[in-house]
Amino acid sequence: MLARKSIIPEEYVLARIAAENLRKPRVHDHQRKARFVAKSGACNVAHKNIREQGRFLQDVFTTLVDLKWRHTLVIFTMSFLCSWLLFAMMWWLVAFAHGDMDMNIKNLEPLSFTSAFLFSIEVQVTIGFGGRMMTEECPHAISLLIMQNIVGLIVNAVMLGCIFMKTAQSHRRAETLIFSRHAVIAIRNNKLCFMFRVGDLRKSMIISASVRIQVVRKTVTPEGEVIPIQQIDIPVENPIDSNNVFLVAPLIICHVIDRRSPLYEISFADLSSQDLEVIVILEGVVETTGITTQARTSYIAEEIQWGHRFVSIVTEEEGVYSVDYSKFGNTVKVVAPMCSARELDEKPSILIQTLQKSELSHQNSLRKRNSMRRNNSMRRNNSMRRNNSGLLMSKVQFLAPEQNVGSMET
Repeated sequence: MLARKSIIPEEYVLARIAAENLRKPRVHDHQRKARFVAKSGACNVAHKNIREQGRFLQDVFTTLVDLKWRHTLVIFTMSFLCSWLLFAMMWWLVAFAHGDMDMNIKNLEPLSFTSAFLFSIEVQVTIGFGGRMMTEECPHAISLLIMQNIVGLIVNAVMLGCIFMKTAQSHRRAETLIFSRHAVIAIRNNKLCFMFRVGDLRKSMIISASVRIQVVRKTVTPEGEVIPIQQIDIPVENPIDSNNVFLVAPLIICHVIDRRSPLYEISFADLSSQDLEVIVILEGVVETTGITTQARTSYIAEEIQWGHRFVSIVTEEEGVYSVDYSKFGNTVKVVAPMCSARELDEKPSILIQTLQKSELSHQNSLRKRNSMRRNNSMRRNNSMRRNNSGLLMSKVQFLAPEQNVGSMET
């Protein structure tokens, strides 16, 4: 123990223990919060302890559509096999009751269960090979034939409808509706705004597309009730009264942070410590199928960039508007106030200073662009002059030997 004390002083040990104790709460504070909606749009909710499981069987069709593909295909196969086996047993019993199992009947073979199974398949899928048939002598067989046809039609309708609905589900169309990876907060039209970008990769449009934004956060009521997931609707700035968007090209959806917004009192310093999640929902009707589709995503505090703006990706080329999706989520840093929207309303001078700084930065960027264009043009002119001078020198060098030869001949 004495040797240990001599090697490691007590002051160093105490300082290290204190540092470890100080680090522990920091790790706990930066623990990542569970998302309510994933970036892909899937809801991060686990349903547990559901006692009334029979409610799912009351809506069998929706349950079959919601199942995974491997389960659906197994049910699809087993439904037909079970129906064929069931009616094969019934055909075998009818043949047994009618006396078709007797070996002494002339020109007829005894009916086995395999023959009954093949006859069941032929009846249900309307295949007639001509080897097995029924006559009007057995009314029970006629009734069983009608019953199997009705049951077969029901099985076909349910199973084929289930397969069709699974292949034409609305969330398949939502795979080509994309959102920007990050959201931004910046000044637009002299107001602090929350913005993100949305686009459609297909040429077929989404009819009556509308965008809704919700903020999900944990709140506590004045009575002390804890609401773990409180959904707050926030308005979207849209000059059109119908609140629909024409999604023919990528759009920047803007939310003005005003007194009604839950982001009204959040500043740049407070954003990283906020326990909130902004959920974006895009709804519309698919033009080709007429099915309503919905695409979702969410932005947490770490995915909101303060003082950034989306770059322009739509250009006009030869009379056609071209969209460069490689820059879909790219942003540039701009001048923006670091205070909250409430402080901007209380102190308009901050907004004036920000606008002046943004104007200066815009002028500087224009000067840089003009200087770069001048330098590029000067370089092009110099390169063209060098090429022309090189061509002239080559001509002189090429003609000089001929002149020397002519002088020597004279």
